[in-house]
Amino acid sequence: MPETERWLKEYGNNRVDIRYQAIYWVAVLTLILGTVGILWSLPIPPEFTDISPLVNWGSCFLMATAVYYFIISIPLAIGMLLPILGIASAQYVIAELSGAVIYLSTGLTILSIVGLYLGNRPNSGFRAVLDDVQLMMIAPIWMLSKLYKRFGIPY
Repeated sequence: MPETERWLKEYGNNRVDIRYQAIYWVAVLTLILGTVGILWSLPIPPEFTDISPLVNWGSCFLMATAVYYFIISIPLAIGMLLPILGIASAQYVIAELSGAVIYLSTGLTILSIVGLYLGNRPNSGFRAVLDDVQLMMIAPIWMLSKLYKRFGIPY
């Protein structure tokens, strides 16, 4: 079994008995958006802004995530390009419309952690939430891999 398939299967096996699937998945996606927003709003060196106003810690995190996805699976990485660009676009719009990116992103992150706790496996406690926070960038490709399997797309 390829390494990618092995850890996707392991990730999925640990999420079989999630109490509220819809709450859980919305919370995971909100966690990603909130975390990238927090990184987006952190101070950056002036050398970054000289390159482009779009270069910041959040966009660097998204670029590193994309590179990681391409290392583990090219088809999954290609499938994740649109969601990554969507997250970057959302953060850009939020930053342009409001100077309070950090407050909105922190609120989203806290809300998502509560959602993860409520939607997680019965009797799993806060340890499972910490596990989900650690693996937050694996969750989207796991969801995409399930979609790929349904349509017969190899990855």
